Amino acid sequence: MFLENTHNATLKRGWIEIITGSMFSGKTEELIRRLKRAKIAQQRVEIFKPKIDTRYSDLQVVSHDSNSIHSTPVEKAIEILELVDKVDVVGIDEAQFFDHSLVEVVDKLANSGIRVLIAGLDMDFKGKPFGPIPALLSVAEYVTKVHAICMKCGNLAHYSHRKTASENLVELGEKDIYEPLCRHCFHIATQ
Repeated sequence: MFLENTHNATLKRGWIEIITGSMFSGKTEELIRRLKRAKIAQQRVEIFKPKIDTRYSDLQVVSHDSNSIHSTPVEKAIEILELVDKVDVVGIDEAQFFDHSLVEVVDKLANSGIRVLIAGLDMDFKGKPFGPIPALLSVAEYVTKVHAICMKCGNLAHYSHRKTASENLVELGEKDIYEPLCRHCFHIATQ
């Protein structure tokens, strides 16, 4: 159960770090790298992901390069508060799939002295702000925007272009369904 972070006699200051960008840009890879470094530093780490993300594993956060770290899948962001106890660092992957209550959850975690690391898409397949990410960007102390390479021209990619006709906001998939595109190529592809 989530409690005030009082296990350390010294005053701890929490903060929020966001890693964002398009699909195939290395967001999860960077999240895993930071979480593993925290573990090496003997910090207590808990990792969460939305239950709907079962692409690679039910219980692992897995990057496209097959790096992984154990995680706890949750249905709703509020469950994170119920599952966190005596931790220094909380990691959250695929944050765009959570509702806007995630902002309040991570704010509570950071205010209690926990470092919160979040990875998620900043835009959906239509190039529109995605889920709680825009609000999280505004409350985060640190923001890292990573980029993929455009599959059409080789420039930096900012967009996750869906290659299928589906109009569902959430469509789990990989390179068979999505490709990273730069601004110019995305606008050509979506006209």
